[in-house]
Amino acid sequence: MHTGTHCDAPRHVMEYEFNGKRARYTHEMPIDAYTGDAVCLPIDIEPWGLIGPKELEEGCKKVGIKPEELEGMVVALDTGMHKYFDDSKAYYHYAAGTGVEAGKWFVKHKVKCVAMDGQALDHPLHTAMGTNGGTAMHLPGMTGKTIMEEYKELFGEEAYAEFDKFEYIKLHGQEAYDEKYGELEAVSGWGTWEPCHKMMLGNGIVGVENLGGDLAKVSGKRFKFYCFPLRWYMGDGSMARVVAEIDENELNDVPTREYKYGGTGYGDPEQGGADSYKYIQKLFNRKK
Repeated sequence: MHTGTHCDAPRHVMEYEFNGKRARYTHEMPIDAYTGDAVCLPIDIEPWGLIGPKELEEGCKKVGIKPEELEGMVVALDTGMHKYFDDSKAYYHYAAGTGVEAGKWFVKHKVKCVAMDGQALDHPLHTAMGTNGGTAMHLPGMTGKTIMEEYKELFGEEAYAEFDKFEYIKLHGQEAYDEKYGELEAVSGWGTWEPCHKMMLGNGIVGVENLGGDLAKVSGKRFKFYCFPLRWYMGDGSMARVVAEIDENELNDVPTREYKYGGTGYGDPEQGGADSYKYIQKLFNRKK
């Protein structure tokens, strides 16, 4: 259900939506839930960065669209992570991603669907790769330390606390935590576990993940977004093919992405890919 480019349904992360009704499965979503008028926002974010309202609004300015105009639209995010798509630490462990504030921003502006060009809608440390969720994998990073330890060393403890319920309460107090994550805790528990997913899906805004292919050709553009998941009975998601309808004269002049047999070609700039080693090198050269 969650392989390659795929769609998430509300039941993926919660039992109940914010309206109090049982969270819907994939087969219960409207046929056009993931399809409609769209815009691709270029997101300027540092490696492993947390995307929030500031970055989203800057993306809107680049496109020439006001946030209030996003109501009912599909919002695709071009963070550049799609260029690194591969079974790699660069793409999964160290992706940029969103969090609770981005989720609240999408709800505020009543978008229809959010399509992310990374491993998940949420930042990796908001997922089970770190300390969140029932599986809480505590994954090791490039240095052999856990990715949580690495993040603290690179960004500081206060920045890391955004991803860890108990660290956040320790630094800022229960009241501050309740103000930020209380709404999620009341409905779905464990606020720092996939908060953007839950804010969106719990309010009926669906998501698409691992969006890639020729995304660079429509970055900064408006277009028609077509995405039809399999009508998976009691599924919490589904693989999907995503297509953009746009006048050919409007396309950005960038290479057509080709996925080679036996590999993604992600490291080949002539194929629209990028070097994951350089991405990680840039990240670990970062100074606080």
